[in-house]
Amino acid sequence: MMEPNDLKLALGSGLLSFPVTAFNDQGAFNEAPYRKHIEWLSQFGAAALFAGGGTGEFFSLAPDELPGVVRAAKAAAGETPIISGCGYGTRIAVDIAKSVEDAGADGVLLLPQYLIEASQEGLYRHVKSVCEAVSIGVIVYNRDNCIIHPSTLQRLCAECPNLIGFKDGSGDIGLVRQITATMADRLVYLGGMPTAELFAEAYLGAGFSTYSSAVFNFAPKLAIDFYQALHNNDHAHTEACLKDFFYPFMAIRDRNKGYAVSAIKAGVRLAGFDAGPVRPPLTDLTIDECAMLRDLIESQPGA
Repeated sequence: MMEPNDLKLALGSGLLSFPVTAFNDQGAFNEAPYRKHIEWLSQFGAAALFAGGGTGEFFSLAPDELPGVVRAAKAAAGETPIISGCGYGTRIAVDIAKSVEDAGADGVLLLPQYLIEASQEGLYRHVKSVCEAVSIGVIVYNRDNCIIHPSTLQRLCAECPNLIGFKDGSGDIGLVRQITATMADRLVYLGGMPTAELFAEAYLGAGFSTYSSAVFNFAPKLAIDFYQALHNNDHAHTEACLKDFFYPFMAIRDRNKGYAVSAIKAGVRLAGFDAGPVRPPLTDLTIDECAMLRDLIESQPGA
């Protein structure tokens, strides 16, 4: 396992991704194809991979399944750091964080708490409880019902040395720019909007160094190409990628609720990996939609 500060440096050094979690026809975790997929992804230079994250259907995994997913990811990823999903209520989140630390996770991504909104004091206590429960690095995910204010984040950073990262999926550029200006290099800042490439330029301007690419799951060369063009200020190339691939992909993704995950899993299957179906309450793409996605992928040179 990596020391928190080492993980912080690794996270900011390149593109990140969330591998899908493979299931068999009965909906059980399918370790062999999951490991095969991660072994393949590890060849493309991701700075870190998130096991059982949002695209990995964390919300559909039972807490006692996560350590097995983490162990499988660690076994397959080589030197690539593995961060585990974590969340739900505070007691469950603490138990998950401890169990995945024991399984070898290099860090945890604390997703929004289940169902309810909470006061800033409640969010402070929630995040602090998880940080204090483990020695590995913790990244807080700012989105939906877990919107952390700069003053709350300052308190947490002062008291939790293993809080190393802030991931944003809120789309509130004003808020996140205030946070990056306030906290400076105390944290690493990760873009976390669905299909993050659509927002990557704006987040880069707001002080974020990287983001997690779901598309990396099935088109890693395309995802890396876009990331490199972004950091090389090659606006013509990033705009061409957006028009030729990411906006058409967004149109498929937006055809139904939950397709931000389902479309990625369909792409992984189209890439030749037995990822299996999504778990309920998600639904898979239709046959026609899978054909649309296949045609889009095949239209990309070198994807």
